[in-house]
Amino acid sequence: MTAKLTLAMPSKGRLLEAAEACFAQVGLAVIRDGFERGYQGRIAALPDVEVIFLSAIEIAQALKDGSVALGVTGEDLLREAVPDGSAAIEVVLRLGFGHADVVVAVPQCWLDVATMADLDEIAVAVHARHGRRLKIATKYPALTRRWFAEKGVTGYRIVESAGATEGAPAAGTAEAIVDITTTGSTLRANRLKVLDDGVILRSEAVLAAGSEHLGHPVVAMLKERIEAVGIRQ
Repeated sequence: MTAKLTLAMPSKGRLLEAAEACFAQVGLAVIRDGFERGYQGRIAALPDVEVIFLSAIEIAQALKDGSVALGVTGEDLLREAVPDGSAAIEVVLRLGFGHADVVVAVPQCWLDVATMADLDEIAVAVHARHGRRLKIATKYPALTRRWFAEKGVTGYRIVESAGATEGAPAAGTAEAIVDITTTGSTLRANRLKVLDDGVILRSEAVLAAGSEHLGHPVVAMLKERIEAVGIRQ
């Protein structure tokens, strides 16, 4: 007998709408139980699958701790929760919606700063002049640390952002930021620019699963159906 799987779907917003449309297009309409904002659901064609609705960030954490077998979430959130190269979670399929980039951005007035190497020089100068580390505001501390280590930038400290990260340099709480952007308009509105080599991740919505569930027939069927109808962009 095949074990029952728990599938986590986004609980609201455009990611939910796109995910539901994706599943409906392949004949697997997601039905919410109880009421419109219910947090449980089902797929009539898949009686062995339980559906729960969580925020995208909760889905990434639930995949990490194994409380759900598979889920639809942003790759940015998944990579923040699960280190690169981890064998515990695997991206089954990139879904072609929810595109956004995780980027390193600095004030536009920093005319001589265009690369991560330039940012490292600024960090050295800040420490020499003020005796402190360069402050980087972000909601992505793990992705930031991995990228900065890869680029050899060490003289910084992370200021975890609870609000609008783009406003941190203007507010004086950080010199630079790591944040997610779709069109770049919010960055430009806050007089920020993306470094030439500052794109950490080109993210989109993904179907991800715990490695122990990759052989489950439902996972294989979902991948096959979605690929067959050409939803991916």
